[in-house]
Amino acid sequence: MMVAIDRHSEKRDCLETAFESFNQAARTLQRSYEALAARVEQMDLELARSNEALRQQLRENETMRAHLDGILESLSTGVLVINEQGLITRSNRMAARLLGMEQQRLLGQQATVVLAQAGLGLCDRPQRIGQAMVAVTETSLRTELGESGRLILLQDITRLYQLEEQVQRKDRLMAMGEMIGRIAHEIRNPLGSVELFASLLRHDLNDQPVACRYAEQISQAVQAMDRLLANLLAYMKPGRPLCAWHSVEPLILDALNLAAHVLSQAPVEVRLKLDPSIPVIWCHSERMKQVLLNLIVNAVQAMPQGGTLTISLTNDEAKSLGRPAVRLTISDSGVGIDPAIRSRLFDPFFTTRAEGTGLGLAIVHSIVEAHEGRVEVESFVGEGATFAVVLPHPSAAWSRGDDRVCDDGGGENHPTQASLVGSDTGR
Repeated sequence: MMVAIDRHSEKRDCLETAFESFNQAARTLQRSYEALAARVEQMDLELARSNEALRQQLRENETMRAHLDGILESLSTGVLVINEQGLITRSNRMAARLLGMEQQRLLGQQATVVLAQAGLGLCDRPQRIGQAMVAVTETSLRTELGESGRLILLQDITRLYQLEEQVQRKDRLMAMGEMIGRIAHEIRNPLGSVELFASLLRHDLNDQPVACRYAEQISQAVQAMDRLLANLLAYMKPGRPLCAWHSVEPLILDALNLAAHVLSQAPVEVRLKLDPSIPVIWCHSERMKQVLLNLIVNAVQAMPQGGTLTISLTNDEAKSLGRPAVRLTISDSGVGIDPAIRSRLFDPFFTTRAEGTGLGLAIVHSIVEAHEGRVEVESFVGEGATFAVVLPHPSAAWSRGDDRVCDDGGGENHPTQASLVGSDTGR
C-alpha cells in the first residue's frame, strides 16, 4: 500500500515539475513573442519612415525633373541629345522649331541626317535656315559617371546677325558718305551751268525745231541728274525730321496716287488693313510718304504679272524698339528676295535691275532711321516679300509737351512723283 502511495507521489511531483517547466517555457515564449512584436512594430515604423522618405525623394526628383524639363523647353537655344550611335534621344521645342519637325519625329533619327535635311552642318560660320540665322555647335555630354553622349546646340543668332549687318552697313556708309557728298556738290555746280546754257540755247533756237528738241533733251537729262544728286544728298544727310501726328490713311492714299503710273502697268489688287485703334502715327508726313512710295513701287515691280499689294498697320507686339511702337508693313505676292542679296538690300547703288539706281531702299532705310525706327524684311523666294517699317509711337501726352512737334511745312523740299527714286533691288 505504501509503495503505491509513493509511486503516486512521485508521479505527482513529476507532473508538477513538468507543469512548472511548461509554465516557464510559456512565459519565456510570451516574453519572446512580446519582444518580437515590439521589434516588428519598430520595423513597421522604420519601414513607414523609409517609405515616406522614398516618396518624398520621388516627389522631389519628379519636381526637379519637371523643373529641368521646363528649363530645357524654355531655352532659346535648340538642344539635341545624341547617344553613342549618333541617334537623337532627346530634343527641346526650340530645336524642333528651328529644324521644322515635331519633337517626337526627331527621336531616334540620325542627327547628321536631320541637320543635312535642314541644310545645316557642324561648322563655326552662321548658317541660314528659313528666315533665321543659326550657329550649330557640338559638345560632349558629361555626367558623374563620365561621358555619355553628345549635345548639338542650335543657337538662333538672327538678331545678332542683323545688328552686325547694321554695323557693317554703317561702316561702309561712313567710308563712302563724305566722298559721295563732295562728288554730288561738285557735279551740281557744272550741272547748273549746263542747265542755264541749255535754256538759253532753247530760247535762241525757237525757229529751229530739231535743234530746239536736242536742247530740250539736254535740259531733261540735266534735271534727271539733279534729281539723282538731290536724292543722294537727302540719303547721306537726312537730318532729324520734325515730327507730328498724321492720319495714316491719307498718307497711304497719297503714296498710292503718286505710284499710280507703276500700279497701272500690271493688274495689282491693293488691300488696306489698318488697325482702327491707330488712326495717327508720329512722323514727318512728306518723308514718310516718300518711304511708302518707294516701298509700294518696289512691291509692284516685284509683281510684273500682277498680284496682291497689302498695306497694314498694327501695334508692334514684339516691342523691337524697346518702347511703344507701330508696325507699318507693305507686302507683295511677287517673286521674293534671293537670300544671297538680303544683306545688301539697303546698300546704296546696289541693284539687279538694269534701269535701277540702287537708291530706293537705301533712302527708305535712311529716313526710317532718322525717325528712330527700323526696317525689317521677311521673304521667301517665289512667295513674295514683306517690308515692315517700325516707328516709335509716343503717347499723346508726351508729344504735346515735346518741342519738336510742328507742322511739316517749314521750308522742306517736299518730294513729288518725278523726284522720288523708286526702289530697285531686283528681286
